[in-house]
Amino acid sequence: ETTELGNKKELKSMPFITYLSGLLTAQMLSDDHLISGVEIHCEEKGRCPSTCHLCRRPGKEQLSPTPVLLEINRVVPLYALIQDNDTREAFKGALMSSYWCSGKGDVIEDWCRCDLNAFDENGLPNCSPLPPPVLRLSPNVEPSSTVVSLEWLDVQPAIGTKVSDYVLQHKKVDEYTDTDLYTGESLSFADDLLSGLATSCVAAGRSHGDVPETSLYSVIFKCLEPDGLYKFTLYAVDTRGRHSELSTVTLRTACPLVDDSKAEEIADKIYNLYNGYTSGKEQQTAYNTLMEVSASMLFRVQHHYNSHYEKFGDFVWRSEDELGPRKAHLILRRLEKVSSHCSTLLRSAYIQSRTETMPYLFCRSDEVRPPGMVWYSILRDTKVTCEEKMVSMLRNTYGESKGR
Repeated sequence: ETTELGNKKELKSMPFITYLSGLLTAQMLSDDHLISGVEIHCEEKGRCPSTCHLCRRPGKEQLSPTPVLLEINRVVPLYALIQDNDTREAFKGALMSSYWCSGKGDVIEDWCRCDLNAFDENGLPNCSPLPPPVLRLSPNVEPSSTVVSLEWLDVQPAIGTKVSDYVLQHKKVDEYTDTDLYTGESLSFADDLLSGLATSCVAAGRSHGDVPETSLYSVIFKCLEPDGLYKFTLYAVDTRGRHSELSTVTLRTACPLVDDSKAEEIADKIYNLYNGYTSGKEQQTAYNTLMEVSASMLFRVQHHYNSHYEKFGDFVWRSEDELGPRKAHLILRRLEKVSSHCSTLLRSAYIQSRTETMPYLFCRSDEVRPPGMVWYSILRDTKVTCEEKMVSMLRNTYGESKGR
């Protein structure tokens, strides 16, 4: 405060607590007027260093408290700190637009109204981004030789983009397939899987877990080939027809099931047919027997034969000698179909079979989506009924001793 004394101005000061008391008296710091989340107080900010000679004077041993005028003492939205209603609403709208509409549109209830310049090259509004779903293996269903379960979380935000469908593509990848040209089979989650049009080999469902059912989607494949390399891709489609970026999972199914006891019996049978003088009938029997078994079973037969009878000549040499190079080649070239990973496991000392049963929720839509209306139907609003079923999966256990 200043007072004018003639042509001279005199500066007057007052204690800080007196200043605050004056504000309170004028009701400038009342609860309904004070900015939300702000308090005014004083606190000690430090002491005078002992090296300072000025502090050693009487009355100067300690620094005076430093006033702290503004400190946030609880979390509040930034726009709540603004007093003017119009400014507050404008600031709120700007923050909502920035968070949900990429700053290129306005939030209207639970959707984004895009600005006139917020359109992509296809003429579709793009102020509300479409997040890509993240495809992953279901943690509760371990892949077997023929069964794989995949899942993803719903990417539809609370405000903005509305997801109408998820499209899942899968294909078997091998050295003879151009993965860029061959797209594999494409399935619509809403129109194919939830409608029940999918085959018995592919079905929509939900895995058992802690994630709320409404936000977790899942698909189970039950007829895959053992020891096969598969590529799965997933993308979301919104109600305007936009596609999200792809999410990809590539995996190899487990090794084919092998009846180890049966493989050992066949190895004994082949040794008996090869042993001594081999007639044409015995040669044909051996050839037919070895051609009828699967490639992985043949690999295991070879393993047992060499484990027990290698001193009489290994399996390859005896087959060429007994059956001739041509027939032996037809048999032995089938071993090349076994991957290096499975061939290592098939050399285990013991292989045991076991059956696992996993609970799974198979889901179907309770309503029929009209054709041509795919882009305009919101997937989250679809009424779905789920039924718990059990999925049986056969597995091999590999070990160096029995019972492991």
